[in-house]
Amino acid sequence: MTERFISKIFICFLCLSFNVYSSVNEEAILSDNYPSKLSEYGFFSNQAKQIPEAEILPYSLITPLFSDYADKNRFVYVPQGQTAEYQNNEVFKFPIGSVLIKTFSYKKINSNDSQRTLIETRLLLNKKSGWDAVTYVWNKDQDEAYLSIAGKTVLTEYFDDSDTPINIRYRVPNKNQCKECHLKNDTLVPIGPKPRNLNRIVHYSDGPMNQLLKWEVMNLTAKNHEEITSVADFTNANESLDKRARAYLDINCGHCHSKTGSANTTGLYLNLNETNKKSIGIFKPPVAAGRATGTFKYSIVPGHPDQSILLYRMISGEPDIMMPESGRAIAHQEGIDLIREWITAME
Repeated sequence: MTERFISKIFICFLCLSFNVYSSVNEEAILSDNYPSKLSEYGFFSNQAKQIPEAEILPYSLITPLFSDYADKNRFVYVPQGQTAEYQNNEVFKFPIGSVLIKTFSYKKINSNDSQRTLIETRLLLNKKSGWDAVTYVWNKDQDEAYLSIAGKTVLTEYFDDSDTPINIRYRVPNKNQCKECHLKNDTLVPIGPKPRNLNRIVHYSDGPMNQLLKWEVMNLTAKNHEEITSVADFTNANESLDKRARAYLDINCGHCHSKTGSANTTGLYLNLNETNKKSIGIFKPPVAAGRATGTFKYSIVPGHPDQSILLYRMISGEPDIMMPESGRAIAHQEGIDLIREWITAME
């Protein structure tokens, strides 16, 4: 028998053992009334340390969305006996009762990575009526997160590579703001867990494994991961500059800037599958001229990043200019450097 087949048998045996009893509150997931506390869902065996219950699987993305340098713990829950359906170039089609869990945090100064300041936990709940977004904000004691429909501003700090503290007004989105990014054809949908963005090795508590294979052997999906092409890691300089830039724009901009997204009227489509150069922004004039263009004529001027509206709006921190419009309070310097290099290299 192959190593992959043996692993599948072993982990499926573990899955059967774990799923005899589920600690997850499925009634809370499907209810129209949100629990007031995150703990009421039963997702974690140790919530403060972000240790999930056995039926909750952590996952990570090859190229993630930037959110003010916050780190994110991501988890997925699929009800026992059901699977997420593979969709080409799209997020998995998760069954009703599934949950995507994402906790935002910052590392504390002079601490190991396990000592963190937890800010918020966002949930995407797949109910009978469709996906629903709700956010829980962590308290000062860091032992519970509480329901926040209206959003919140959290004064906190993060530390750069030299451990210099940077103050930040972190903005927890309100319920309506979640729709700004997650809308597709006027329907709320997940963004990150597309197969191509999950096809990587992850170090689990029982050892390293391709996480799509892990999803397969735990019966969360049925698709063979070996058939899936990975998206580029935007931080990996050994990969193609064009692929890295397109991967970065896809996860940070492409969910809105697509033919089915909330920015579909702009004609600027930054999703990974777009091939039309003008739609990507090359010599594309803006649909609506104004202050946000910085007096520039085109979204991208090949060889001239400082004449390109795309980069101008990525750099700006002014609310009526900056892009993305929500989800960040500061500019992402590494992303700016990448897109500058990409535009400079264009013929």
